[in-house]
Amino acid sequence: MKKLIFATTNEGKVAEVKSILKDLDCDIVSLKDIDLDVDIVEDGNTFEENAIIKAKTIMELTNEIVLADDSGLEVDYLNQSPGIYSARFLGEDTSYTVKNQYIIDKLADAKGEERSARFICAVAMACPGEETITTRGTIEGFIGYEEKGENGFGYDPIFYLPEYNCTTAELSTKKKNEISHRARALKAMKETIISKLTK
Repeated sequence: MKKLIFATTNEGKVAEVKSILKDLDCDIVSLKDIDLDVDIVEDGNTFEENAIIKAKTIMELTNEIVLADDSGLEVDYLNQSPGIYSARFLGEDTSYTVKNQYIIDKLADAKGEERSARFICAVAMACPGEETITTRGTIEGFIGYEEKGENGFGYDPIFYLPEYNCTTAELSTKKKNEISHRARALKAMKETIISKLTK
C-alpha cells in the first residue's frame, strides 16, 4: 500500500484527514508516525504559501508524496485577524480557551453581520520531481458569544454555523468531516491525489 505523509503532528487534524480520505487506497501517516521532528518556519504571506513550504520541506526530506495544510480563522471585525497567524495568535503556547475568550471579548460590541467570520484551509501536495499543487476550502459563519461544544479543537467552540444552529465543536465528527474547510480543500484535491498514487 502506498504511503501518503500528512505534514503535521496535530492528532486531531490527522484523525480528520484520515476520515475525509478514508476511501483512498493508501496509508496516511503523520510526522509523529514516521518519527520526523522538524521545525519548519512558516513565513509565507498566504495560507497557500505556508502549506507549500510545509509540503515541500517534508517531501525533500523523505522523497515521498506529502500533503500539508495551513488553515485559520478570519474574523471580519478584527480585519481578518488572526488569519495566517491563527496557530501563533497571542503566542504559540497560549491555550485556545484564552484565544477564544480574547476574540469574544474583542467582539463585545459587534452585532449580527458584524460577527461574520470564516475558516479557511489551503492544502498543498508535493511530489518528488513535480510542481506542488494547492486547493482551498472555506466555510462561512459567525463568532459566537461563548464557547460551546466538545467535539472540535482550536477555534471550533466559538465558530457558529447558522444553517446548523450550532458551533463546529457541536457538530458530530461525521458531519464536521463532510462540511469543514479542511474537508472541502481535501475533496478538491482528491482526484489529483488518486492520480499520483496510481502512477
